Amino acid sequence: MRKDARSPPASSPSVGKSMRANKGKDTIPEISVRSALREMGFPGYRLHWKAVSGRPDICYPGRKIAIFVHGCFWHRCPRCNLKEPMTHREYWTPKFRRNIERDREKIMILENKGWKVFVIWECEIRDDAREAIRDVVKYLEAR
Repeated sequence: MRKDARSPPASSPSVGKSMRANKGKDTIPEISVRSALREMGFPGYRLHWKAVSGRPDICYPGRKIAIFVHGCFWHRCPRCNLKEPMTHREYWTPKFRRNIERDREKIMILENKGWKVFVIWECEIRDDAREAIRDVVKYLEAR
């Protein structure tokens, strides 16, 4: 998002409080994935590592594995297919479009550099964190 773009005012105090509580890293889904990786015998990852393009949420630099843990609302989960907010659509529609495009670019850049990229959705983690990382674990075991 452009630095000069300002988010619209919240439609209610409770919505404002909820939006302010959102954070960019160390989210509950991200912590669940990290915990599951450790429990399954795969510690040694880096968090939000700036040395690699796209700053994956979790990465194994030596194995060139990047994991993005996406929130369903912010990254527009295809499984959940959430509706856009009803108010301030002139803000939200381009915001979500930019988020999706940025995600695609990050993945493409990493893959072009030889990285294996995994995207894990918040809803998958909520269902079962161990199942959500199944493909990651299979790939780690094979390397």
